[in-house]
Amino acid sequence: MDRRLELSNIEVLQTLGTGSFGRVRLCRVRSTGDYAALKILKKSDILKMKQVDHVISEFSILRTIRHPFLVNLIGFTQDDRYLYLALEFVAGGELFSYLRTIGKLDNNHARLYAAQITTMFEYMHAQNIIYRDLKPENLLIGHDGYLKLTDFGFAKVVEGRTYTLCGTPEYLAPEILLNKGHGKPVDWWTLGIIIYEMLAGIDPFTDEEPMAIYQKILKGKVKFPRNFDKNAKSLVKHLLVADLSKRYGNLKNGVNDIKNHRWFSGLDWLRLLAKGIDMPYRPTVRSPDDTSNFSRYPDSPNLSPIVRASDDPFLDW
Repeated sequence: MDRRLELSNIEVLQTLGTGSFGRVRLCRVRSTGDYAALKILKKSDILKMKQVDHVISEFSILRTIRHPFLVNLIGFTQDDRYLYLALEFVAGGELFSYLRTIGKLDNNHARLYAAQITTMFEYMHAQNIIYRDLKPENLLIGHDGYLKLTDFGFAKVVEGRTYTLCGTPEYLAPEILLNKGHGKPVDWWTLGIIIYEMLAGIDPFTDEEPMAIYQKILKGKVKFPRNFDKNAKSLVKHLLVADLSKRYGNLKNGVNDIKNHRWFSGLDWLRLLAKGIDMPYRPTVRSPDDTSNFSRYPDSPNLSPIVRASDDPFLDW
């Protein structure tokens, strides 16, 4: 269960990543000796950028989700200037960094990662949560080689459609760009993008200019490298479909059209969920506080250890 943390019980260590209104730092919970990733959000920036709803949504979703491939919320607190979310520390670093190092994945490796992402979305969609921000930067690799999805800033509980424009340019589904209202199918579109990226080493609609990316997405023409696995190509084509009545994941069989696709034939989904399949890559993790798989960041000034006396960090705004 997540719980209220005391800042005096947290030793804040080096930076693991930075975002638009905060950063993530490694921390140690003094009373237990456990390490966590502390997401530090600056209240003034959240208000200035009109992100209050997104932050409240992220917090409430993190409190409810429990899945082997989703990052766990350990605790939370706040002081006068910051909100703090303590999350499970996943020491293997980002899939983004790993892909940048090796270029692209072999077919089986991409297939195992894609299967894990499929189960993440299956679980979230069953709770009417859409994620909306799948990209290699938001997939962390555990010491066991399995993925953990992080950063639920754009995730939202939606039963029908929503109209907020959010996401990363290369990954935006056509219905988001056209502002038609969107729902769960946007996540299946992003699965198609990431399968292509893992196997080709680049995303399918890549360009220097966001407007050119958007035009390519709306045209919907995907060129595949010659050595792209034919079964993976078939699944990607079924996912990168602008017509929602034809996009896999959104048909009457739901996620089963994806799980039963021939690219995944022979995969034991229950064994995968139980982490019973050896992953092709296990990152080197030398200790519970090993941050060598993350980029180095210049340090920021120490945070003020003032703890507000509220029971819930989101109720007294």
